[in-house]
Amino acid sequence: MPPRGWGWRSRGAGGTLRGMRRNPHAALLVNTPEIELWPGGLLRARSNHDARVLSRALRVLRRKRDGRFLAAELPEGLMPLVPTLAREPGLDAALDGIDAFPVHARNGLDRVRELPLTRLHDRLEALGLDDRYAERTGLPLVAEPDHLGFAGADRFGRPLWLLPGAARAWQHMQADARREDVVLESISGYRSHDYQLGIFERKLARGQSVDEILTVNAAPGYSEHHGGRALDIGTPDEPPAEESFEQTRAFAWLQQNAGAHGFVMSYPRDNPHGIVHEPWHWCWRG
Repeated sequence: MPPRGWGWRSRGAGGTLRGMRRNPHAALLVNTPEIELWPGGLLRARSNHDARVLSRALRVLRRKRDGRFLAAELPEGLMPLVPTLAREPGLDAALDGIDAFPVHARNGLDRVRELPLTRLHDRLEALGLDDRYAERTGLPLVAEPDHLGFAGADRFGRPLWLLPGAARAWQHMQADARREDVVLESISGYRSHDYQLGIFERKLARGQSVDEILTVNAAPGYSEHHGGRALDIGTPDEPPAEESFEQTRAFAWLQQNAGAHGFVMSYPRDNPHGIVHEPWHWCWRG
């Protein structure tokens, strides 16, 4: 489920795609360590004032930790949506992101850079995780990309974000499957470190131990979803992220064809990372 504070406008895949065509920059999510720059037209306002501002926004600055809208980039300039915007951690990096990716820029979007991992180490230490976790699981730390491409809408009507190359590969693979009467749905794609940390915090609050959570979820910073290459795949009338997906025509099609599109299943049975079998989790290797 989306993290608390998430706001997305579910207009269905067709409505979202029409919004992409109206806004020439809407295919891009600019990512900074603490703030995301979302394209205008994809986020749902929480007040009448915000609705008026967001209706004109080219981009919206959204705090990653809790989903709070901080400011809107309008044709005439930046409009604060919180009174303390000037003191917001990470604001300078977000403003640099606006400069680095002008609204009408179209070139060089495949040259993806990685965000620094400095904030992540403190979070891992709070969970009691150190380098021994990486040694035990063989999982590498995964940095977040500095921007992601729009890959359509997921099963729930939410925008799906992946690396630009992965986004194109996913859409081509979906289309190829559809020509063989197989429907592939995305369940989720890119997730930030903050999102993964929220999963752990919610499960810890329900009484699960860190070791129990780690059998199902990679530690924050170690999930392939952070890098924008991985997505969870489903098919209609099949519950999301369940082992029963392995019995579907969609899974059989993926086994035969996903490799041609650059996708591999990351966690088969008895994988060396100690992650449960996930037939729904596929990663684009390019």
